[in-house]
Amino acid sequence: MSSVEENTERTVPCVLITSCDSGFKEEELIKQILSSKSLPEPTRREETVIWYPWTINNKYYTADVRLCVVPDIFQMTSEIAQSLQAFIAYFDSTVKDGLEKLHPWISVVEELAPEVLILVCDKVCENGVTRHEAQQWCLAHAFELVELNPQELPDEDDDFPESTGVKRIVQALDANVWSSVEMKDGHNQGLGLMSSLVASRHNNPRNSQNQPSSSLPVEGTLVHEETNHTESSTNRDSQEDTVVDAMTDLDIQELANLTAGDADVDNFERLFTKLKEMKDKASSLPHEQRKAHAEKVAKAFWMAIGGDEDEIDGLSSGEES
Repeated sequence: MSSVEENTERTVPCVLITSCDSGFKEEELIKQILSSKSLPEPTRREETVIWYPWTINNKYYTADVRLCVVPDIFQMTSEIAQSLQAFIAYFDSTVKDGLEKLHPWISVVEELAPEVLILVCDKVCENGVTRHEAQQWCLAHAFELVELNPQELPDEDDDFPESTGVKRIVQALDANVWSSVEMKDGHNQGLGLMSSLVASRHNNPRNSQNQPSSSLPVEGTLVHEETNHTESSTNRDSQEDTVVDAMTDLDIQELANLTAGDADVDNFERLFTKLKEMKDKASSLPHEQRKAHAEKVAKAFWMAIGGDEDEIDGLSSGEES
């Protein structure tokens, strides 16, 4: 690969996919995401790290991304870190310590703060990792749990059933605002809306890809350093706010996508489904976090439907009416 091609490759955003289950290969999930029985020709390969091309093409936009297989944390480089916008981790839910194998990834994920964080398993298991344990882990680390073959399917009588399995993974990736996005004709106005709603995330101090950090690798090196005790203490103090902010970011992104185009039936139904998901998610938070989450989402939604920011400047989760 020439230097020009390599530099171009680095600018394409990537979805990092890793499996902590030796019996499940990352490529299997990629085939499901692409709805294909075979894998596309890789755009790049470095030992066991492989970049697969994917063009997201929906009615609003197209975006070139890379589905990047990274089997081990020690193969994570700063090059991958700089293009990372989504992180998907598969784990073995049939064993009690299934979630513990994800621990090495946490400091890197928290440092890079990719827009989409998804925890995947075949299905939760009462004899291994239970639904409650998986959901608590996701809440603590701001992930979304997706079961590829859930035992409990959405109620068929529900007017707005939630998406499950790989369909939900694709839906979450669809709702992201990719750096490579190209809006389709008739939806260009939505690009400004989508970008403005997620601007706070890209300006967030937690998203410090350009700053030196002990948990980020130097180009061509391996990730092996532990986060120091001072950083750990600071992270503990701000953990609750971090969880709320990360959850809110994901909600805002999807709301932005839903309000960026025509008010058709599909969008209307998905909007109600999203509001229900947000309500269920917020209901598990402590009272103060729930108030903060509701306030931030309400402000974002007001902006999304064309409201004036000046009209809501006085809102605060600490104020009582």
